[in-house]
Amino acid sequence: MRNLPPALASHLGGGVTTLCRCWRLTRSDGVISGFTDHDRDLAFDGVNFAAACGLTPSDAESQLGLGVGGGEVSGALMGAAITEVDIAAGRYDDAEVATFLVNWADVAQRVLLDVFSIGEIRRTDGHFVAELRSIAHRYDQPQGRLFRANCDADFGDSRCRLPLPAFTITGQVLAGATTLAVSLAGLGPMPGGWATGGRATFTSGPNAGLTRMIKLHAGTGAVFWEPLPVVPNVGDIVSVVAGCDKTFETCLGRFANTDNFRGFPHIPTPDFVVSYARPGQGGHDGSRLDP
Repeated sequence: MRNLPPALASHLGGGVTTLCRCWRLTRSDGVISGFTDHDRDLAFDGVNFAAACGLTPSDAESQLGLGVGGGEVSGALMGAAITEVDIAAGRYDDAEVATFLVNWADVAQRVLLDVFSIGEIRRTDGHFVAELRSIAHRYDQPQGRLFRANCDADFGDSRCRLPLPAFTITGQVLAGATTLAVSLAGLGPMPGGWATGGRATFTSGPNAGLTRMIKLHAGTGAVFWEPLPVVPNVGDIVSVVAGCDKTFETCLGRFANTDNFRGFPHIPTPDFVVSYARPGQGGHDGSRLDP
């Protein structure tokens, strides 16, 4: 049962109500936007909730226990509010949506109805539909470490412990860039494949703040796994971190960092696990299995 503020409860108990809904959208990069289905802008908690935003919510679903509830919200791709470029760039992925019931005649009379995360976003003809997921969906995500041969640390993080600046270069975009591939001044001197599996972060231009994983590096060229929302401009600055395929051999041969290797390189392979001992064959004596 939801506890309502006394003033709002009194308003709801009256004969006439002046209610609307407001949505506070918080992206993973910290940008906050506000929207309301009222016919004029409202403001509270330091956020301006824009009217005429074109948002239309569906019925929200709640479930007892750990069931994942949610709903959808749809609207038009409008100007500076929610743009197709930002959606394509992934800036709204897993963004938080807080829904409020508000007395527009006195915004101090309000209650937080629910908090959702944005899931899948579908776009078509200047229109979007965003899936809303309850916080219970976090329980569907893998937690903790996995028992596997390859390292599960992120390159350069606190578990890997390699100094990122020593394996990072900065380059400028050269002519001929597309949304899936760029040529960078600065990659040329690096050995072929140095950035394969690494990441490129744009620090200027229309893609500033976006990071893409590198599928292939050869010469000055880098091919991304996912396209950028906008073709980069010549001269855009890109920071590139070296790639790591997370194998024990690479950790030893390229980075000499096996003391911090976060995998289990000596676990038996599936073929060995399902095999059985035969006379005259070794490998089943309990000794270590080298990769």
